[in-house]
Amino acid sequence: MPTVPVTVAGGSLTPVRDGPRDGREPAEGGAICNLYNHTTPQEALVRLIDGLTDRSGNLAPGSVYPDQLAPIIRNGAVGPELVKARWGMPSPRFALNTERDPGVTNVRNLESPHWRRWLGREHRCLVPLTSFSEPRGKGKGVQWFAPADPGATLFFAGIETRGWRSVRKVKDGETVDDLYAFLTCPPNAEVAPIHPKAMPVILTRPQEWHAWLDGIPATELQRPLPDGALTLVEAPV
Repeated sequence: MPTVPVTVAGGSLTPVRDGPRDGREPAEGGAICNLYNHTTPQEALVRLIDGLTDRSGNLAPGSVYPDQLAPIIRNGAVGPELVKARWGMPSPRFALNTERDPGVTNVRNLESPHWRRWLGREHRCLVPLTSFSEPRGKGKGVQWFAPADPGATLFFAGIETRGWRSVRKVKDGETVDDLYAFLTCPPNAEVAPIHPKAMPVILTRPQEWHAWLDGIPATELQRPLPDGALTLVEAPV
């Protein structure tokens, strides 16, 4: 079942829907990056950020789909912490036709009052990844992107909220979840031929990671990777 993009001034919000999420049938011309992969070992993630506390339990590497639990690094009460959260921030009310809120995975319009409440330091997070995908078009599968430098460490620039009450799936009723999504921006040279409207905001340097968690104005890092920073691959890495 495809995703349904909701267009607003300055960007596109993409609530996800129940149904197959194997990455083969994205909405034509619609959703961006609703599938990514992370294979960085858990112990390596802990070493990347000074003072990081691991509260995530066992982290299984692999592909991440909308509404799944995945690792994020966020600001905790006594410092940064590695936890699991559910992919998909709360949707704007106008985007909901029923009580069910499947969540929004990508955020671009930072001027929206809906998103401004979650742009402060207390809602910042880093989302680890090793590759991400963009839809080629309906029925054409996805194109995977990996860092051109195999040794590079990548994080999406994310936002998160905790203890959110909502109905994600009708069969589950109301649940209380920690949620996250990540920012998007105009595409770089590698992504533009596949998805000309947007790509995820990806941070590759420790200075950027710390600045993001410390609450630097979001617009200062809402920018594409430099041209040449990504390579096209046929499968996730």
